[in-house]
Amino acid sequence: MEQHHLTDRRKFIITSARAGLALGLGSGLLGSLVSCSTSRKGVTGPGRTGFQQTPLPYSYGALEPVIDSTTMDIHYSKHAASYATNLQQAAQAEGVDTSKPLEDVLSRISKYSTKMRNNAGGHYNHELFWRCMRGRMNDNRPAGQLLQDIESTFGSFGNFKLQFSEAARNRFGSGWAWLVRDADKKLKIGSTPNQDNPLMDVSDLKGFPLLGLDVWEHAYYLKYQNKRPDYIDNWWNVVNWDYVQQRYAM
Repeated sequence: MEQHHLTDRRKFIITSARAGLALGLGSGLLGSLVSCSTSRKGVTGPGRTGFQQTPLPYSYGALEPVIDSTTMDIHYSKHAASYATNLQQAAQAEGVDTSKPLEDVLSRISKYSTKMRNNAGGHYNHELFWRCMRGRMNDNRPAGQLLQDIESTFGSFGNFKLQFSEAARNRFGSGWAWLVRDADKKLKIGSTPNQDNPLMDVSDLKGFPLLGLDVWEHAYYLKYQNKRPDYIDNWWNVVNWDYVQQRYAM
């Protein structure tokens, strides 16, 4: 019965992938044009996220072979794009001032609807996720103060990777793994369910997100099927430590 369910799921995802290839280029271009033409000055920047989807900072195939181009296409132009669209609808319905950073909403998310929570989280998480990655690098690791503080907090960079990977592997169902800097300026590892994140007032894990890993199945299923640990292990090769360091220095 379990094998039958898995087969059906693979067929569904592969069918979606084929449809995504036909529409992905046009949707990705449209998303970029919309983002460029409607973004508001002062909303986006370090630690400030707008309500519009921003252009992907690399091509769909830039993270090969760790993340395949078809997955990136569908993930960005379908899943993430829908979060941005639904977020804007929720913001309009609930009277949110979209000239202010999305972080303002996340910090008070308990005051808003479930639609706002899911889509504000989904949009923020993905906007961060894209920038936390770059082309594959061997022996990929941070440097400078961030590396020193990781080693001081977790014992070694290797121990940090093990603990972070464990948080990602053990997140039941869909969700995210995070490295955050908390209110005491200490580094912490944890995870959140669904599209929640550590900026939300409802989250058990609180802090400023430095690094986030998407462990929803749509982020890896086409290439890795149900092998989430393999996806996590390979993902370390595409982490953009320069971007994480920039966030840490803020």
